[in-house]
Amino acid sequence: MKTEQIYTGCLAQGAYYVVSNKEAFIIDPLREVQPYLDRIAADGVKLKYIFETHFHADFVSGHLDLSKQTGAPIVYGPTAKTEFEAIIAEDGQVFEIGAVKIKVLHTPGHTMESTTFLLINEEGKDEAIFSGDTLFLGDVGRPDLAQKAADMTQEQLAGMLYESLMTKIMPLADDLTVYPAHGAGSACGKNMMKETVDTLGNQKKMNYALNQPNKEAFIAAVTDGLLPPPAYFGHNVAMNKKGYDSFEAVKEKAMTPLSPAAFETLVEATGALILDTRPAADFYQGFIPQAVNIGIRGDFAPWVGALIGDVKQEIVLITEAGMEEEVITRLSRVGFDKVLGYLEGGFAAWQEAGKEVDQVKRITADEFAAQFKAGESMVIDVRKESEYEAEHVEDAYSKPLAYINDWTKDIDPSQHFFMHCAGGYRSMIAASILQARGYRNFTEVDGGFGAISKTEVPRTDFVCQSKVLKTN
Repeated sequence: MKTEQIYTGCLAQGAYYVVSNKEAFIIDPLREVQPYLDRIAADGVKLKYIFETHFHADFVSGHLDLSKQTGAPIVYGPTAKTEFEAIIAEDGQVFEIGAVKIKVLHTPGHTMESTTFLLINEEGKDEAIFSGDTLFLGDVGRPDLAQKAADMTQEQLAGMLYESLMTKIMPLADDLTVYPAHGAGSACGKNMMKETVDTLGNQKKMNYALNQPNKEAFIAAVTDGLLPPPAYFGHNVAMNKKGYDSFEAVKEKAMTPLSPAAFETLVEATGALILDTRPAADFYQGFIPQAVNIGIRGDFAPWVGALIGDVKQEIVLITEAGMEEEVITRLSRVGFDKVLGYLEGGFAAWQEAGKEVDQVKRITADEFAAQFKAGESMVIDVRKESEYEAEHVEDAYSKPLAYINDWTKDIDPSQHFFMHCAGGYRSMIAASILQARGYRNFTEVDGGFGAISKTEVPRTDFVCQSKVLKTN
């Protein structure tokens, strides 16, 4: 038997590929399925099943494309309702793949159909669980996403999750391997470890959610500090339930090169969002007016989903040379399929055509320190609340990037402010959005708080982040 975790850092997502005796199964595949097809071909095996732990909210699964191309049936846990053909398994049902077995453990709470798949090896021994969003490393799935569909409160769902964990997961052997659907950085949990594989025994010891004294304490702990889910989550759930265009069809439409003149005409005709995916260090020096910068070399897809929200938004791209397909692929993973094309030749072609160019005012941390006046300078910190609470510039305002659509209305266009994040990635996203909305009364700090902390700018006392994780 071979078990492979296929981890995608941009989404903090784990898919799983298991082979036994010339048969294989895949759990929670990503949108683009060619990497899985390549593995199947290289191993000379038949894909027997595609297992889905639940209807994913943070990415579009590749289950439909993979099933069409291999003939393997899609398997969901109990209560799942799809608009395509699928096996809806029963609790306790066993599937055989080669010499191994998968046992269905219905574990509702994160969603109603959430299911943990127990892997039984060739010797008949329980070996691992593919826990989806039921059990993470260091955390459990958030219980607030399925409230509408289940007609339940988050507290009721949390209670259901507690019962699932206590009756289905905790009785299992300590030496089982836990393979979760997500790791640190995912919006599906609030306290996940950076590791992506662990033993169940270790999780029983250190996972805060599994160590609450009773059900009431568990409910209070897992519902405390939950941030609103990103706007795109509901769209992705609908796509995973109802179906979607194939990735190859989406890519073919999106890979349309546009000259500067054609690019400009298309934007004017459609109102498409100009998405510039270059690094912040390049973007601030020159960009197309109204462009929003979300760099591909960061948490690109989650920030697109959180800030743009509507997957039906039409988009045109500016990328680094040769990165067009990668950007389109990452957008498709979170359901943004309406890419109309990309600027051929990148931003350099726009400049050479003599088109209008905009810039962001960016200064170094040392320049910020020289200009900063305690009690007078206004500073906006766009990091997460937990980062801000751990340590921040004295008297700085906490305005997390995730909430920018809410806090821009609080800005006084006549008052200047400095703006920073941890390193410059998020603050440049914020800067581009602000300028697209007409605000120019700010200065962005290169290097963010990491660089500021090395200057003489006054800061609050540091508090270990583990003490403020409830706000993550």
